[in-house]
Amino acid sequence: MVGPYRGLFERPGVKAFVLAGLIGRMPMSMLGIGVILLISTLTQSYATAGAVAATTNLAFAVAAPLSGRLVDRFGQGRVIPPFAVLNALALSALMIFAGWGLPDWTYYLSGLVVGATSLSIGSMVRARWSVIYGGSGRLHTAFAFESVADEVVFVTGPALVTVLATAVNPYAGLIVAMLCMLGGCLALAAQRGTQPPVQELKSGSGTPILIPGVTVLAAVALALGAIFGSVDLITVAFAEEHGVKGVAGFLLAAFAGGSMVSGLWFGSRRWRISLRARFVRALALFAIGLVPIMFVGHPWIMAGALFLAGFAISPTLITCFSLTERLVPQSLLTEGMAWISTAIGFGVSAGSWAGGRLTEAYGASAAYGFSVAAAVVAVTIGIGGSGLLRVPGAASPAES
Repeated sequence: MVGPYRGLFERPGVKAFVLAGLIGRMPMSMLGIGVILLISTLTQSYATAGAVAATTNLAFAVAAPLSGRLVDRFGQGRVIPPFAVLNALALSALMIFAGWGLPDWTYYLSGLVVGATSLSIGSMVRARWSVIYGGSGRLHTAFAFESVADEVVFVTGPALVTVLATAVNPYAGLIVAMLCMLGGCLALAAQRGTQPPVQELKSGSGTPILIPGVTVLAAVALALGAIFGSVDLITVAFAEEHGVKGVAGFLLAAFAGGSMVSGLWFGSRRWRISLRARFVRALALFAIGLVPIMFVGHPWIMAGALFLAGFAISPTLITCFSLTERLVPQSLLTEGMAWISTAIGFGVSAGSWAGGRLTEAYGASAAYGFSVAAAVVAVTIGIGGSGLLRVPGAASPAES
């Protein structure tokens, strides 16, 4: 399994941008649950907590393609620093407003700014990999590594923020997330040698979301985001229902842990079936794997069920980003990647909102039905639109 990853980091500057990107994206797993824990603790309302988290994710979803286009146009080194500073100020404001017990609208306003100034660091790191290994088989391995890095973040982030918020202080998790964001983003911006070159936009080049295949991928990503957002919130409520709210982060870490293990395995293999086939099969396995969590009533059994359900996450995201990289012109690459992230963000927003409402109305176990339904929608769109995912000029069926 380790063999294909050997030599991946030998190029100058690679280790530095990988480490900076890993730290800089920590908030993507800490922010949502950190906001939910803080707001639910202070207001005693999961609906309010879910709505604030949804507002943050919705704002990120709207703004990510715009910041992605700015990055393509002006370069990562010029765009990242001002966004990172504004993001830190907005998150500080959210924590202050919550601590002072100000009206709910102040939470939504500051949460909106937090989301709008959040950057798709994973897309920027993948864009750097595309410049270094574009057109070679190593790009598949690099994207697999990035998916594993995402899951490392999702394994450690929720557990860390939950422990900090429940055992130290409700604000501690968000403060650590903010420091990781600032340190990682500014370190990534400082590494000019590996950033993708600024591309001149061709007249009439439009936006990547209008490419039919990217539209299909974004629609699937929307449904995937709904799964992630709903599972995050419902799992916190599930843990509280069973009197173990402090282990919620560990349950979510189990979900991400399954994805991390499968990502390492998936990236180490040389595949003969097409990217499209891998994508659709991974979606189907994800939907099947989610069904058992509706019927689990014990926290530790739930940890195992979530671990197994997470096995299909990395293969799905790896193939999704690989297909995007091959469908989108180089001059719009960061924006193209950001559209997938923004679709996931929209889905997370909807999933957080729906998960909060359904949990308060019917309880956590029943609310997981929404997550399963979203997975079925993802499979349906993936199968129905698979014909649009054929990569133009693919050298072999395995690339198409």
